[in-house]
Amino acid sequence: MRIFIAGFQHETNTFAPTLADWAAFNAGHTFPAYRRGQALIDTFAGKNIPVSGFIAAAQERGWQLVPSVWAGATPSSYVTEGAFERIWTDIEEDLCASVAHGLDAVYLDLHGAAVAQNADDAEGELLARIRAVVGDNVPIVASLDLHANVTERMLQLADALVSYRTYPHIDMADTGQLAAKLLERRIALGRKEQLHHQRFAYMIPLNAQSTWMQPAKRLYEQLIASDAEHGVVLSFCMGFPAADFAECAPMIWAYGSQAELAVKQLFASASPPKQWDPGVLPVREAVALALERAAQSDKPIIISDTQDNPGAGGDSNTTGVLHELLRQGAGKRFPGQVALGMLYDSSSAEKAHNFVSNQPLARVIRAQPAINLGVIHLQLGTAVPTFTGQLSDPPVQGEFTIEQLGDGVCTYKGPMMTGVTAHLGKSCALNIEGIRIAVVSGKAQLLDRELLRMVGIEPELMKIIVVKSSNHFRADFTPLVADAALDVIVAKAAGPMAADAGDLPWTKLPASISPRLPL
Repeated sequence: MRIFIAGFQHETNTFAPTLADWAAFNAGHTFPAYRRGQALIDTFAGKNIPVSGFIAAAQERGWQLVPSVWAGATPSSYVTEGAFERIWTDIEEDLCASVAHGLDAVYLDLHGAAVAQNADDAEGELLARIRAVVGDNVPIVASLDLHANVTERMLQLADALVSYRTYPHIDMADTGQLAAKLLERRIALGRKEQLHHQRFAYMIPLNAQSTWMQPAKRLYEQLIASDAEHGVVLSFCMGFPAADFAECAPMIWAYGSQAELAVKQLFASASPPKQWDPGVLPVREAVALALERAAQSDKPIIISDTQDNPGAGGDSNTTGVLHELLRQGAGKRFPGQVALGMLYDSSSAEKAHNFVSNQPLARVIRAQPAINLGVIHLQLGTAVPTFTGQLSDPPVQGEFTIEQLGDGVCTYKGPMMTGVTAHLGKSCALNIEGIRIAVVSGKAQLLDRELLRMVGIEPELMKIIVVKSSNHFRADFTPLVADAALDVIVAKAAGPMAADAGDLPWTKLPASISPRLPL
């Protein structure tokens, strides 16, 4: 078989301050920069990314792959019309050429929660355009992120969609493999499989969605057991609760002769809302609790700065948690053993590099205690617009010790996105009053310990680690703590991503969907 493959990855927080323009898809921060043609296969072969899993499955089956484009940008506000249309133009050109030479199927590596300026349902629009080119008889399958906001249009246009089953997403390549299995089933059957789906009437808070915790852990175990029992392929997208359009809500769906039974059983278990209360703390309480736990434990305590998560549309540059750490004297109680990352501030990173002009940019010194390359006065961080209509906390002004410089190149070694290399530009470790801050020139969620080691901070030696992440950090950081139930604390500091979707100023939701848990 000849299979056309392409990828489009963006998680859109329509309430966030920064747009995803064409440059964002070429930045190579969280995702590799824009790829086209054979470079797609060369870049992703062997990585823990959905398209990588599909490539491996296709090669095992002897399928011929026709690579088009792979476009991914760090989560943010809307994908600009210019970026969306430019990506589509390349896909369309490659697709038309492929159809002319004969095409058996299409595989897409999609996120599922993209919103473009000219298309609220960006993936649905992309599927519609592809379907218009290939016709009704060419199967289209796609893998989706667990946070996809799956629409009726997406389900109607695709022959099969399948989503991740873990959050943090450690099964991305496995999901690409599963998409290949669904394509194989579709080809063997000669028509679309029976589909059944059911949407939630409310949104699930992001911080309650981790499959490392209940109830999600239990529900995805039930999902996998149901697949085996009923011979179906189930998916449960808990959704991304910050995309202001009419179908932003969790969805369960399945393919197979017993799809309806499987969906109804899982929906009955997953839909009671009280089980989804995330237990987020105000920042002052979160820091106080972390200090208390740090005094009792010989393992690190983790604070999640969830409302500035760059994996959910934040810019990873707010200072609310840092201000609170300073107010409560965290670095004085545990000098050099309190770390925060990643803080996106290219200006401060540039100033640190210029100050230590003779320091080789690519040099990484893993030294404990931290070294001193000089002291510099900075205004660190940014006050950004938030969903409340107010600015977040002001920059932290003061004297910072420059501990380490780096070039921002980091290859992930943790369970999520294993083998993928981030390029975050000029980076450094700064220290103010005993608190160490990993500063970068590109946006990246702190989901891998290597991002701290990149600037000389050894996470295992810390007492408190602040991560600008909501849940992805759990895969690589939870193994550090003594008790995940007590020592992973979610803090609510001012930022662009609401921990409670009910706090957001929605305008397009129908009355049938509640952004707040109906507790």
